[in-house]
Amino acid sequence: MPQYRYQARQASGQTVAGVVSADSAANAASILRAQGNHVLQLVPVQQVTSQLSGILAKLNYSSGPSQKDILDFTTQLAVMIRAGISIRAALEGISEQVTNQKFRRILISIRSDVESGKQFSEAIKKYPKLFGPLYVNMVKASEMSGSFAKMLDRIAAYLTQEIETRKMVIGASIYPGIIALMAISVTVFLLTFVLPKFAGVFKGKEEVLPMPTKFLMALSSFMVEWWWVLLIAAAALVTGFLLFIKTELGSFWWDRFKLTMPLISRMFKALYICRSLHTMGELLNAGVPMLDTIAITGDISGNQLFRRLWRSVYGAVKQGKKVQAQLQKSPLLPRSVVQMISAGEESGKLGEVLEEISAYYAKTLREAIKAVTSMIEPIMIVAMGSVVGFIAMAIILPIFKMSNLVQGH
Repeated sequence: MPQYRYQARQASGQTVAGVVSADSAANAASILRAQGNHVLQLVPVQQVTSQLSGILAKLNYSSGPSQKDILDFTTQLAVMIRAGISIRAALEGISEQVTNQKFRRILISIRSDVESGKQFSEAIKKYPKLFGPLYVNMVKASEMSGSFAKMLDRIAAYLTQEIETRKMVIGASIYPGIIALMAISVTVFLLTFVLPKFAGVFKGKEEVLPMPTKFLMALSSFMVEWWWVLLIAAAALVTGFLLFIKTELGSFWWDRFKLTMPLISRMFKALYICRSLHTMGELLNAGVPMLDTIAITGDISGNQLFRRLWRSVYGAVKQGKKVQAQLQKSPLLPRSVVQMISAGEESGKLGEVLEEISAYYAKTLREAIKAVTSMIEPIMIVAMGSVVGFIAMAIILPIFKMSNLVQGH
């Protein structure tokens, strides 16, 4: 049975601490309250050796908290608030268990702000890289409605889906990347180690060599002699590309490329639609105002074209128009999606409709990722086979040709 370390105040005013066994944090808090205690702190007992904790602390000292850290924090906070623990005590308990030093300092700072009288949403707003506008606005809405723990559960569910989606997209690109790396490595090996061994065989017979062999021999000679130039050029090309797509023009071009490239466009379109509508649905169901919801949706969409779309929707709604009026002018959203959004607006259940649409596109995204992975594999294998086959042909053909010339003499 799980154990929970607690700190409580007895009826006499004395503060006590200890460990209690219970099925959940809520049951542990109920046991302590039944004994006449006021729970100040309640955290799970961590089954980790001090040595491992020290190693983890050193590893995490220089790195900032990840999205998984934020998810774990949100889940723990929801459990402790639901168990009746004050937010100040919950933040103190969680900060003591966090191994990431930077995150621990941030949580201590947030606790200090809460103790000084600030709202939790106001305290976390100081760290926009960790707690984005969606997180802050959902928390702010829950503070006004009094559903803090429930809202934290919704935020945790949202973060979980975002993490899973990112893992799926990254996972879909790893395998093709490995195959591409193997193809490049094999090609470089053949051109720089295998082909030069035939240079002596073909020397003095350049006039009888076929064009593919001449081309590959020249390329091989260049790569062997000027390999450092190629490395510098490749590094400069990659660096230049990464810097270019960080600019406004480059980012727009790259985002448009992802939505137009035949093989991957379906996957990325499903990703951006799912993320946009899921974000919008969560915010509306949390009670966030429509204009704030649309602005946050545009910022979180992750694509310049979708960001421009939601900005245009923001301007239209600000003028008193409906959401669907602007969406139906854009080719980014399918007509059926716009019609469902229109129906949701008319019925007053837009948040629920958006959740259903985003759930459908989450399924579509998983199917698209599987399709892309299954299609890229044979394409990469064929491309790799073609390159290796071309090099092999360029080596074998002149050998056969010279053999025929010798037999003819």
